[in-house]
Amino acid sequence: MDFKKIKMLVCDFDGVMTDNRVIVDENGKESVICHRGDGLGIESLKKNGFYVLVISKEKNKVVKARCDKLGIECIQGTDEKLSVFKKEISKRNLNQENICFIGNDVNDIECIEYAGLGVAVNDSHPLVKKVADFVTEKKGDPGAVLIRAVEPVLGEDEIMRRRKGVKKKVNWTSGPGKLTQALGV
Repeated sequence: MDFKKIKMLVCDFDGVMTDNRVIVDENGKESVICHRGDGLGIESLKKNGFYVLVISKEKNKVVKARCDKLGIECIQGTDEKLSVFKKEISKRNLNQENICFIGNDVNDIECIEYAGLGVAVNDSHPLVKKVADFVTEKKGDPGAVLIRAVEPVLGEDEIMRRRKGVKKKVNWTSGPGKLTQALGV
């Protein structure tokens, strides 16, 4: 896997951008807790030329509100994540090797397997962890899962190279040891 080819991050919402819990008040209104570090991470990725997209089975105003605040596209209420995933990749003239998908549940398995880099958060369903290329050391969203799972994979030099106007030479080598060490941050 040439991590420098990653150009798009696609992720599930619940369990990736949240800790997979939901708060329901007496009127049935749902709320979730997200980590502000994800916002900073997503902003950094976008500034460095990455596409960022959320695909969620859940259709909920809280998902849209969070994605709107982060300035990222969100497709929700779909039972066919893989077909939506493929369509979005094609729409951007990308292919599998350009995509990192982060998920946590069984309905993410097909996307994790299809992506060039499939990542599972540590508290994912066991089957998801089994098919993922990499498993984070941290659980879903205890602190900027996206930035820990993507920037270390690409390497600081690669992120800097992608910054507009920066002419820094890339000298980063991929490898399981380096990635495992990076994901443990």
